[in-house]
Amino acid sequence: MNADVVPTQESTEATRYWLGVALDVPLPGLFDYYAPTPVDAGTRVIVSFGRRQMIGMVAQVKAAPDIPPEGVKAVDAVLDDLPPMPDDWMRLVVFAARYYQRPLGEVMLPALPVSLRKVTGYTGKGARGGPVARVDKSKRKVAVVDAASAAPVQLNPEQAHAVQAITGAQGHQTFLLHGVTGSGKTEVYMHAAQHVLAQGRQVLFMVPEINLTPQFEQSLRARLGNADQPGLLAVLHSGLADGERLRAWLRISRGQARVLLGTRLSIMTPMPDLGLIIVDEEHDTSYKQQDGLRYSARDLAVWRGHDLQVPVVLGSATPSLETWHNAQRDHYQLLSLTQRARAVQLPQVRLVDTRRLALEHGFSPQLLDAVKARLAQQEQVLIFLNRRGYAPVVSCNSCGWVSQCPRCTAYTILHRTQGGRAHNHLQCHHCGYHAAVPRRCPDCGDQDLRPMGRGTQRLEEHLAEWFPQARISRIDADSTRLKGSAEALFAQVHAGEVDILVGTQMVAKGHDFAKLGLVGVLNADAMLFAQDFRAPERLFAQLMQVAGRAGRHAGAGEVIIQTDYPEQPVYQALLKHDYQGFARYSLEERKAVGLPPFAYQALLTAEARALKTAVAFLSEAAALPDTAPELYPTSDAVTRYDPVPLRVVRVANTERAQLLVESDSRPALQAFLTTWSADVAALATRHRVRCHLEVDPLEI
Repeated sequence: MNADVVPTQESTEATRYWLGVALDVPLPGLFDYYAPTPVDAGTRVIVSFGRRQMIGMVAQVKAAPDIPPEGVKAVDAVLDDLPPMPDDWMRLVVFAARYYQRPLGEVMLPALPVSLRKVTGYTGKGARGGPVARVDKSKRKVAVVDAASAAPVQLNPEQAHAVQAITGAQGHQTFLLHGVTGSGKTEVYMHAAQHVLAQGRQVLFMVPEINLTPQFEQSLRARLGNADQPGLLAVLHSGLADGERLRAWLRISRGQARVLLGTRLSIMTPMPDLGLIIVDEEHDTSYKQQDGLRYSARDLAVWRGHDLQVPVVLGSATPSLETWHNAQRDHYQLLSLTQRARAVQLPQVRLVDTRRLALEHGFSPQLLDAVKARLAQQEQVLIFLNRRGYAPVVSCNSCGWVSQCPRCTAYTILHRTQGGRAHNHLQCHHCGYHAAVPRRCPDCGDQDLRPMGRGTQRLEEHLAEWFPQARISRIDADSTRLKGSAEALFAQVHAGEVDILVGTQMVAKGHDFAKLGLVGVLNADAMLFAQDFRAPERLFAQLMQVAGRAGRHAGAGEVIIQTDYPEQPVYQALLKHDYQGFARYSLEERKAVGLPPFAYQALLTAEARALKTAVAFLSEAAALPDTAPELYPTSDAVTRYDPVPLRVVRVANTERAQLLVESDSRPALQAFLTTWSADVAALATRHRVRCHLEVDPLEI
């Protein structure tokens, strides 16, 4: 079945319909085209742009073009294989473009599946066929789920109160579901979702990472679906093949699927009957896009819920300080789950002071003894180290040479693959540079090169030597590169086929390991003194989350954290599982120095061949409001700091610097950025500098 492509005809000016078309190009504003017949906003069109054809979206139907009519081109074709995008979706992308200071086309088009934004199968005017040639255009079928069809689960009083509050909300309300790890937040989600589905409405269920989707997909299908509704659920994330993503997107956007489970990109999916948005692990930084449109899917979820007047549930054992602050000010309604859902205690947290200990390959005697004891009890052990690879660097003891990336101001990481030394290689985690491990020191010629420090691969090797009978598995970005590998590895852990699991942050959140009794944490101190003011918050959340994997079913779980700084507030709060105490202390610190959530920030980053070029551009950008103060009425309320190099200055032979702007008023900052971003874009073109502006940055 061919997609419906309507080629345009040559026409007189009297029959021209003027269109403002959004294109996925880094240029501000819309582009004027015309069509000989009426075209609705939200319709995709094929246009000639320069020397290429592109798919754009009609964002505005205009009374007249912004340029002389004789200079306006006709659209090459109107794609009506899909109905126009709905009004609420248009409002969402327009808001995102304005708030995050991006051209509308760079928001609209990337939000669509690849198949809907590439010119494929179109050969010129008058041709037919197009990017959605195999779309099933059957009429939408609304499936109403019988809430009583799922197996009933007895809720405790706190869970029942939370469900009642969510399902009883009139219109929009944002709820913070704060529950200790294992408190049954998922059960609250399920009951609230069943209520919404029983009303014939849709549910958007967001998780921060792809590897969490299989577990939640299984639970959602078991609890919310039935044999008559095999298509109830759609799954969306960047790991899907283009065809899979397109089919899921079409099913949910037509209302044929009633539940959408997805990562951050799912927030941009049209849903005609959306009645509830759930954001699990709302604190997770994965909800923030780090390139292109640098949006927060969590924040857009709150905006979308307000726009549609539907409830939004933000769930976490360790809420972001911004979210917690909103709950403390009653902007969000706080729902607390203070006890684990099962009759088991929270794990005991032990701090092992390593300052005077002789560590064996990074392990304290206390941790090794605890591993041995848990294995003897046939329980699983998780060793957590948030550093993949074999070792951070290779070094020469004779002259001090260390393995450095030739393209970045960063070290290359030693990786080992099966097969011994011949398969060792050095890799830069910033630019992807690969190189063989040198046989001798490049500086002094000494052949005694040694790995320095430890990554997950090295831990796995040592554990195999100490516990040869144990079944050991490693889960990190290296071991899960192939599609489906992460799902298979987690399935082995859940099936009890793994005794010791070595992992990075991939294993820290969301997973319900039934047999896990011990969690050991190595090298957590590395984040204590990071330059980023959010580092302590991230460390606390990371450790609370990974600690929560222990003892979820049988109880008597144990967490051992090795540290040189046991007196630090982060660790002292962990000992007592005291999130509220940590949050109160951290917010007082932030308020005293005027940091978010008590201030609002934007970060301008510049990239150039030479650092001085990037810094000069940023200095000139910072001075722009002074040259035309009448264009910047709120500039007095915005602080512009001096440009500084990034911590990792050079990546892939490109030098980088950044400029922070800040205000205690969000409206004042937004008004400033609206003018400034356009001036900065023009300045960057003159300087031939690449730059990007990030609103509400997570890393500075």
